[in-house]
Amino acid sequence: MKSLIIGIVILAAAVIAIVPCALGWGQDVLVFLRGGLPVIAILIGIIAVFIGIADIKDRAEAKKEEAEAAKAENSPTQ
Repeated sequence: MKSLIIGIVILAAAVIAIVPCALGWGQDVLVFLRGGLPVIAILIGIIAVFIGIADIKDRAEAKKEEAEAAKAENSPTQ
């Protein structure tokens, strides 16, 4: 509960800082976003590639395990 209240207070402070008539940081925030968005997009893209590679590896391993399970089922037991 405490973290929820702190989060709401911080969000409110950030919104007040962005409002042009409050502190006048509106243009600075826009400049930061224009400079930071390409970097953030690159990081998100790298993370997406890593997740995609891990997903491909997981699918290949799952197919291998299914093939081994099918082979074990079809082989005669002693």
